[in-house]
Amino acid sequence: MVVLKACKPFQKQCQMDLRIAIDNGISSLIVAATTIASLSRTVVPPAEKPEKFSGANFKGWQQRVFFWLTTLDFLCKSYILRALEDDLYNVYSTVNTSKELWDALEKKYKIEDACLKKFVVAKFLDYKMIDNKTVGTQVQEFQLIFHDLIAEGMVLNEAFQVAAMIEKLPPSWRDFKNYLKHTRKEMKLEDLVICLKIEEDNKTAEKKSRGNSMIKGANIIEGTAPKSNKRKRSSGQTNEQNKKKIQGQLLQLWKSWSQCP
Repeated sequence: MVVLKACKPFQKQCQMDLRIAIDNGISSLIVAATTIASLSRTVVPPAEKPEKFSGANFKGWQQRVFFWLTTLDFLCKSYILRALEDDLYNVYSTVNTSKELWDALEKKYKIEDACLKKFVVAKFLDYKMIDNKTVGTQVQEFQLIFHDLIAEGMVLNEAFQVAAMIEKLPPSWRDFKNYLKHTRKEMKLEDLVICLKIEEDNKTAEKKSRGNSMIKGANIIEGTAPKSNKRKRSSGQTNEQNKKKIQGQLLQLWKSWSQCP
């Protein structure tokens, strides 16, 4: 009821402009329609549809239809402008018809959408996982790229997403990547993500275990080093004693030879 009451002055203005337009001809219809459509940006009642043509008074019917169509066009333009932010409204409010307004918006922002789509595709093609970053983090990043591609209207089935993610695995995962590529069982994306998480945890645990073994081995070598030195010193002392013993025997033999007649 509130809307209808608010529209009554507007409807009276429409009827008045229509009578003036019919009296003055087609050119006045455009001015009248423009005035009607621009009276309000917030409340715009629909134009009244003319009666069907009966075969008589064609000129009057033609003027009413033209007025109705012109008013509809300006109403459509008003609806489109109302759907824009204020900054864009100020830019496009000077466009003459709804079609020109729609074409101008499509020309500008459809091209930008196409550029954005190319950017997302290039980002997908260039993405590579690296070894100095966790695979779990990179899997999440790659899934966001999938989301952006789908948001741009591209169709990516699950099999393609699984194959692409396997292909993007880092160099150190080459053996595991080959294993996944030769697996005949079809895998869902969710199952692949879980599988990669388990494999990364195993690699981390194995690396940690290997590090502990190296530390333990170093401690063993360090603990046995003094014994080795002691063994070397003991061996050196024995050799020195044998050398002195041989020298004594040679000295006694020389003395015995020197006493012979």
